[in-house]
Amino acid sequence: TPIALPKGVTFIESHQVEQDEIGISFDKYQLDNGLIVLLHQDQSDPLVHVNVTYHVGSAREEPGMSGFAHFFEHMMFQGSVHAPEDLHTQLVDAMGGELNGGTNSDTTRYYNTVPANELEKILWLEADRMAFVLPVVTQEKFEIQRATVKNERAQRYDNSPYGLVWETTSRALYPPEHPYAWPVIGYVNDLNRVILDDLKAFFMRWYGPNNATLVVAGDFNKIQTLEWIAKYYGSIPRGPEVEAAPKQTVKLQQDRYVTLEDGQIRLPLLQLAFPTVYAHHPDEAPLDFLSQIIGEGKNSLLYQNLVKTGMAVQVGASHPCRELACGFNIYAIANPASGASLAQIEQVIRDSLNEWAEQAAQDETLPGQLTKFQRMFRSGTIYGLEKVAGKAAQLASNQTFFNRPDVVATDLERYGNVRVEDVHRVYQEYLEQGAVVLSVVPKGQPEMAAKKQDYQLPESMKPKTAQWSQTTIQTPELNDTIDRHLVPLTGPAVQTQLPESWERTLPNGIEIKGASTSEIPAVSIVISIEGGPLLESKGKAGLAQLTAKMMTESSQKRSAEALADALDSYGSQVQFNSGGRTTQIRVSSLVDYLPQTLQVVEEMLFQPAFNEQDFDRVKQRTLQFLKQSESNPEAIASRAKRQLLWGTASRLGLPDGGTFETINQLSLEDVKAYYQANYSAAMASVVVVGDVEAEQALQALNFLQDWQGLPIELPQATQGQTHYQGKIILVDHPGAAQAVMMVGKPALPYDATGEYFRLNLINHPFGGNFTSRANQLLREKKGYTYGAFSSFSGGKQQGQFSLSASVLQDKTSAAVTDAIELLHDYANLGATEEEVADMRSAVTQREALRYESSGQKAYLLGHMQMHDLADDYVQQRQGIIQRIETKELNLLAKRWFDPKTMWILIVADASKVEQELKHIKGWQLEKLSLN
Repeated sequence: TPIALPKGVTFIESHQVEQDEIGISFDKYQLDNGLIVLLHQDQSDPLVHVNVTYHVGSAREEPGMSGFAHFFEHMMFQGSVHAPEDLHTQLVDAMGGELNGGTNSDTTRYYNTVPANELEKILWLEADRMAFVLPVVTQEKFEIQRATVKNERAQRYDNSPYGLVWETTSRALYPPEHPYAWPVIGYVNDLNRVILDDLKAFFMRWYGPNNATLVVAGDFNKIQTLEWIAKYYGSIPRGPEVEAAPKQTVKLQQDRYVTLEDGQIRLPLLQLAFPTVYAHHPDEAPLDFLSQIIGEGKNSLLYQNLVKTGMAVQVGASHPCRELACGFNIYAIANPASGASLAQIEQVIRDSLNEWAEQAAQDETLPGQLTKFQRMFRSGTIYGLEKVAGKAAQLASNQTFFNRPDVVATDLERYGNVRVEDVHRVYQEYLEQGAVVLSVVPKGQPEMAAKKQDYQLPESMKPKTAQWSQTTIQTPELNDTIDRHLVPLTGPAVQTQLPESWERTLPNGIEIKGASTSEIPAVSIVISIEGGPLLESKGKAGLAQLTAKMMTESSQKRSAEALADALDSYGSQVQFNSGGRTTQIRVSSLVDYLPQTLQVVEEMLFQPAFNEQDFDRVKQRTLQFLKQSESNPEAIASRAKRQLLWGTASRLGLPDGGTFETINQLSLEDVKAYYQANYSAAMASVVVVGDVEAEQALQALNFLQDWQGLPIELPQATQGQTHYQGKIILVDHPGAAQAVMMVGKPALPYDATGEYFRLNLINHPFGGNFTSRANQLLREKKGYTYGAFSSFSGGKQQGQFSLSASVLQDKTSAAVTDAIELLHDYANLGATEEEVADMRSAVTQREALRYESSGQKAYLLGHMQMHDLADDYVQQRQGIIQRIETKELNLLAKRWFDPKTMWILIVADASKVEQELKHIKGWQLEKLSLN
């Protein structure tokens, strides 16, 4: 039905999804200034998601001036004229909302999820930074964000195992001037070279409304929303015209061998990268299916020929597509214990591909494989439509690239129409050409490469005068009739309701808690068995997790490959995992295939084969990944943190997955014994969420009622250690590119409404959100880190406090000193009345966002089961939040935030940080070796 549109808004089209159709309904409009507006209404939850996507990413940068798009994404969070400093983030935090941004090769996007009554405020905020960000971009903010971006690069790339793989591959695959030849985050030299005016000119060139798509998805009034959009966006002038970038695929006439020495790894990696097509090219779909045949799951070529034989611990193939070009990637991580070299692994990959190509035309199993992958694609598509954020992202992306917001039906059709001959054809066309063959080897061991490097990576290009750098840097005048300084009011309070739940008990005592929802035709089930790692015998750390891995291998009826094939053919997923105090079986299934999926679950749970061959392979892979983690700074810090909190005499003092030493001593008999003793129905409970009613769910879970087992007494709580308090603990990690800092102490176990709950209320202003004191100081003001956050976390028996940040190594001492001062001030002065008011608003309104997806609902119900919580516990907490006084919260701060009751853990290159850490007044430095 046509509606009266505000001035300056033009209706383009409307698309409604029929009842049995899979897709996303939307209404499409365009403002006179070129802004595309997409509205998707979903009233199932009282929230809205706002996504602003600009058609500019690193591909629009000039060679030699990399990282601009991502850099400006950071600057867009530094405030605008009418929402200065961090007001945007502060307001969203106070709403209990979530916000973030992201940059890739082709787009930059900003997104917010907030309670539905805050929609006008978000539209005002996003419009203000579209039109009014430049006047408040200062040299000081610029330098802080430059440091933050460089720290992000250090954390995610330079200090991360295999972190430079894609950067190196891109340099070898594309010519230096190609838009995908440089990394999105940019090169450090380019980041150092850029000046403020360069960045401003980049914004002026690409951030006009005519190069943007605004998506509003969720629970809103359509007419009112369009009026707000016209009000805040309508007067923003167009930017320079933007032409579509040409597709830029490449071909390699011969292989290019490249070697990357990585100081963060122990396990060598081999990757073959073949250039292919571009997004939505007719060959994209068959190439995607080819990647699944080659490297997806236990039935793939690579798994059978490399993992099953023990030559590799992990393999995979993928075909990620971007707007201008795509690539087909094959990788294998070597298993050093097998003695196989990267050269041998490459030969096996080549032989496997050739063998498949020769047999593909006569392979009678291929049609069935293709049908299975098509069903998996459909299942994944349906799950992608569960949350409004996911639907909004799809609408924005598809509009940006294809001028068609909903391509779900088209995608299902083009993937559904792929035939076996298409897959065979694309193999011949794209995988029988040259590839970049990258060997990633430990630093100082280039001889481990598959082949000596024969391709010299081109130097990154020097900057030339960029087209957009000639842009006049002047904020355009807006012909406004509104006062943009006025912060829009919050609408009427939303009504947040916990999901209606039901409870049933099986004859053997297993309790089932569920919630019925019809948003997507799917079901999520979580079977929890209490005990997990807590039930391991001394010296057998990691046994619970190793047993869980074995549960997904062969059953007494079928091989691991046959089980995986059955699940894939239904588009279902079954995962076993063990950590903390539980072992969990997580099941995701479309409603149509729930009975068949649960038949597989029954077989996996009650009839594991526990084959020696499976065990040897799983154990060896586990050992190699543990060896790899010994060079990962975050894994080192996590293990050291446990040792400081609980000591090595306690099971809690070691990682859930165990250590190399403990796993190495485990046998198949240990696994069998753990399974027999601890997979007990008396310790089990079940959560069901999805498109089933209670009686349907009960019938589907009928196979659990014959499960037997006795109650198991769990170990008593471990008391936290205190002898490290007041000390700086240094773990040496030679060659580290940055330092990992953790500040911690033992704390209280979980409670829903007591002191533990109140501790997280007082932590909120300190380190519980983006605008908290810790993140604002260490990231936004000092630029030491990409993020600094703290929390109190607790289980049934014990808890902990932790403040963590990865910081620039040369700023380690300064970051430690600042963290100590932050904690000291908070302990002595506590939170301000304003901070407590923001906390009340944030924590109260956050409930509107917490129960949207089936996974979120399942977590809630499982949490209530685990801790035996009343159905109204959330309402009880809301009452506490509104009643609690600042004075009471600050007494908690005084008791819990004193830094002298904590330890400070640093994982870094000791040769670069030790001397300065020694001189931090009042703190004793002690080195720690991991046990």
